[in-house]
Amino acid sequence: MNTELQDGNSIYSLPIKDILSPLEPVSLNPIIGKEIRLEFEGYINSILSGEKIKKSFGEGLTYKEFMESPQASPSIFSPELSRIHEGIAIRDYEWEVRHHLQPHIVYISLTSGYKVGVTRETNVPYRWIDQGAVQAIKLAEVPYRQLAGLIEVSLKEHISDKTSWQKMLKGIIDNPKDILTVRNEMADLVPEELKGYLVSEENVTEINYPIEFYPEKVKSLKLDKEKVIEKKLIGIKGQYLIFEDGSVLNVRSHSGYRVSIEV
Repeated sequence: MNTELQDGNSIYSLPIKDILSPLEPVSLNPIIGKEIRLEFEGYINSILSGEKIKKSFGEGLTYKEFMESPQASPSIFSPELSRIHEGIAIRDYEWEVRHHLQPHIVYISLTSGYKVGVTRETNVPYRWIDQGAVQAIKLAEVPYRQLAGLIEVSLKEHISDKTSWQKMLKGIIDNPKDILTVRNEMADLVPEELKGYLVSEENVTEINYPIEFYPEKVKSLKLDKEKVIEKKLIGIKGQYLIFEDGSVLNVRSHSGYRVSIEV
């Protein structure tokens, strides 16, 4: 889903394509509180090539693309592995220059609890909305991806780099300290050789999500198993649609799926 942040509120739209041809996106906030029907038509198109496939890898790729595309490169999942600043590409030099040899930030966000993360500077605040963060603040700014990964790795013994999606979707948040305190504690733990990249701003981004109420229990849906979903949509958080019965659908994990939508 595409996201925007307007006056602290997350605004969602669903990008739609006819194979690779873009169509008009669907605004999602206005349909919260309404019954929607999603029907999976039984096949998937690769988001890169348009190839018709029965199973996707890495969110809408063929197996070959997953093994070869820079969009599924090891340095996507482990930023510290990036070496494009040395002129060394893992999979695609031009792509990695455009995406990894760019300013990145290391941040602290509050999702189900506090976590550390890495993203390109241009992905702020969209990355935070994607993961369902209710608060986020910058910790460091670096000129290329590997440095961000090294800072993140140095903190993983002290703070999580993962979100509990179940707690996040139930609105359960573990935050015994305020985010500025956590950010400052993490700053003290960054290795001396990387402290020069720390930032001292105190601007905390607050994010609200369009949710009528949080379910007590959540159950993940997959269109491969449940080809028709017809339920009342009560909210959106992160990349999840939340339905009245507590079932949830991760939209990003269904990238490339051929689906009809009715409201």
